[in-house]
Amino acid sequence: MDLVACGSQVIVAMEHTAKGKHKILEQCNLPLTGANCVSMIVTEQAVFDFSNNGRITLKEIADGYTIDDIKKNTGCKFESYSSIGRF
Repeated sequence: MDLVACGSQVIVAMEHTAKGKHKILEQCNLPLTGANCVSMIVTEQAVFDFSNNGRITLKEIADGYTIDDIKKNTGCKFESYSSIGRF
């Protein structure tokens, strides 16, 4: 189990999917140790942040992926920056 304490920025580094299933979801279905603490999610496919009033926003896409790939592999809706970077 991972524990988190809010205070400053919390950056989550994780795999984007697990065995083809979404890991980034509209709502967490596991016990929470800290609610509304994450400021950024970094996966092998994309980088999302929550600086837009807590809404998930796509910031960067990894080389080899398209925005359609990210939409298909993400279990929630997200907004996009006007200019999405690459990594």
